Amino acid sequence: MSLVRRATPEDAEEVLRLRQVMIDSMARSDPSTAWHTVSLPVLRERLAEDSSFAAFVVDHPERPGALAALVAGTLDYRIGGARNPHGIDGHVFSVATDPDARRRGYARACVEALLEWFRERGAGRVRLTASTEAEPLYRSLGFTPKPDPLLELML
Repeated sequence: MSLVRRATPEDAEEVLRLRQVMIDSMARSDPSTAWHTVSLPVLRERLAEDSSFAAFVVDHPERPGALAALVAGTLDYRIGGARNPHGIDGHVFSVATDPDARRRGYARACVEALLEWFRERGAGRVRLTASTEAEPLYRSLGFTPKPDPLLELML
């Protein structure tokens, strides 16, 4: 029996906590958690829908009510092309494991569940941004590095 399950609205606070664990591990991160108050009701709504967003989690084995690991992802439609004719892309983000639950395979199991969810919905490609520490995990799952011409505009 798999330890991984789809996150529910009741998991929203723990999902935000693990997202903050991920944010705090990144260089130049903003340690502020003030955004949690605004994000929480939106996250609860998204977790209640069977939409283009999904999060998979593992319950913490030593702390009832806490989560040990999280992965979240979205499906995006883009006009198809030669390499992805249906135009459905998966995007993986917010991969995090509680510091006291690391090295147990939880993140891998969550990512594998999300990849299966993408496959079931017809995604032809999955993309993510990897930290140096996580890159070996993603490469072992078949991800390959690509040049990134990404530009960003904050609205």
